[in-house]
Amino acid sequence: MSKDVVGMWEVSLSDGIYQIEFEHGTTTGKRVIYINGKEVLRRDWMFKLVGKETFPVGSTGTKATINIEAITGFAYEYTLEINGKSLQSFLDNRSKICKTWLLKLDGADCRIVLEKDTMDVWCNGQRMETTGEFADDGTETHFAVGNHECCIKATSTGKKRNGIIHSLLVDGMRVTDTMG
Repeated sequence: MSKDVVGMWEVSLSDGIYQIEFEHGTTTGKRVIYINGKEVLRRDWMFKLVGKETFPVGSTGTKATINIEAITGFAYEYTLEINGKSLQSFLDNRSKICKTWLLKLDGADCRIVLEKDTMDVWCNGQRMETTGEFADDGTETHFAVGNHECCIKATSTGKKRNGIIHSLLVDGMRVTDTMG
């Protein structure tokens, strides 16, 4: 059985990176949505070929919508919205409110995400138990990954434009920034 995949998107959320695929059979009326290769929604014999399909993504149930619009004749355009925003707008906003570090701990890949607006910390898809405290030069958010002591330091640059710098320390050693 061949797939009629017409759209693929990559969505980076705090709890992971999700590959979304959309299959649209314009002759059969079929609509199928896959997230990371797993089928999450299937509709067969949809006689209305245009419209929307809304579905949750990730452990927090982030709302995603695929819009199907006719361009000309039998040509269609497929766009993805996340939380009511275009994918690009959503990703631009996420890069402002999230800070991500990619590192290896005990030989395994580790993805740590700080949500600056809520101060939630995620590690490889799990929300971490954290404790926050004030320090002389800002705030510190402490958490553990395995046997490793981790701390995210938030320090002011003293400049309005740059605002606050977030740094990750693992076992007292600073981790170099890798993403946003």
